[in-house]
Amino acid sequence: MLFSDIALLDENFEVQTNRWVGTLDGRIAYIGDTAPGPEEAALYGEVYDGDEKLLVPGMYNAHAHAPMTLLRGYAENLPLQAWLNDRVFPFEDKITGEDTYWATMLACAEMLRYGTVSFSDMYYHTRERIQAVAECGMKMNACEGLLAFEPKPYAEYPICQMNEDLIREFHGSADGRILIDYNIHSEYLSNPVVVADIAKLAKEKGLNIHVHVSETKLEHEECKERHEGMTPIRYFESLGVLDVPVTAAHCVWVDDGDIEILAAKGVYVASNPVSNMKLGSGFAPVVRMLERGVNVALGTDGMASNNNHDMYQDLYVLALIQKGANLDPTAVSPASAMRAATRTGALSQGRKDCGHIALGAKADLAVLDASGPSWCPATDMLNNLVFAGHGSDVCLTMADGAVLYREGEWPTIDVERAKAEVEVRTRRIIASL
Repeated sequence: MLFSDIALLDENFEVQTNRWVGTLDGRIAYIGDTAPGPEEAALYGEVYDGDEKLLVPGMYNAHAHAPMTLLRGYAENLPLQAWLNDRVFPFEDKITGEDTYWATMLACAEMLRYGTVSFSDMYYHTRERIQAVAECGMKMNACEGLLAFEPKPYAEYPICQMNEDLIREFHGSADGRILIDYNIHSEYLSNPVVVADIAKLAKEKGLNIHVHVSETKLEHEECKERHEGMTPIRYFESLGVLDVPVTAAHCVWVDDGDIEILAAKGVYVASNPVSNMKLGSGFAPVVRMLERGVNVALGTDGMASNNNHDMYQDLYVLALIQKGANLDPTAVSPASAMRAATRTGALSQGRKDCGHIALGAKADLAVLDASGPSWCPATDMLNNLVFAGHGSDVCLTMADGAVLYREGEWPTIDVERAKAEVEVRTRRIIASL
């Protein structure tokens, strides 16, 4: 595709106007202020009119539980522990692999509608999740959720062999769109023996680890009580977890010492501002993290605690609440927020050639319609993007150069069937509880 005369958010997260961008073989092959020559232009195929449009990198959701679309609106107005133990875990016990497939497909449709091209997903029934993502054309870093209470070696848990099979069969599959990560749910739902074993395996295989960290004050303080004053970050550091690429979700209650460790170890923090507010968990110290060089990405979390996959909503909240929480209107610039939602999210998944608009980068792109009243006047398009734009302004989403959403159509997803399947399956599960 050749985007003609379009405004774009460049790799420095600055808006350039009247640009031409060509995609070929899944990558960005041309960026210029004039049209390519006729012979070259013909290689790109369709010419897309960029008038009153803004071309941006696709969003990278750094922390999700995609099949929780099944629970949307179900577990409400509860603190985290009651939310998990009284509502979420009993519901999840009833979810089948086929339920997971359809719930993931619906999540993918929703993410694509709002310009997201890839997500890091922690859940169960990983084969069915992979099937849905591979079929629809998105990207995913998948990990099979691990709850490990018994202090025995990881190799003695059935999930160990399951993960080895998943890595062998699917890591790098679908032309690299599917990657497999190791998972540690959290400090409080695991044990040191298993945690140390997973850290060692991940290091040997060069794979990422995805883990919940310091989401609530209770989690943070109880960890210190259990482990001689160690916070979750220090606990995981002591067991070797932070010696491999890690995505640490939440990090709401990390202290200054934790932040220094996060920066030194190159940990990617997946901030989930909407979920953290909805569950009353608090406000992550994003400003202090960014000031000290921590890699901050952005996630939606699951649909039982958000309740939608519109990353533009999370982007807005990320930029806005830090200003209020820190009494500082300069906190988290629009460029920093957008970088967290795109380039940093891509890097957290190990996708080094993704998440920005640059020659040779993967063509993971979204087009926003900037002709609406909320975009006028266009005094500063980047400010408008973060504080006045909406996910509903997305009119095209492309991953690896393939158009997966355009003007109300999903070429790879039967959205009406996905909606119907999820509705029926949610009713069945609730009726059984």
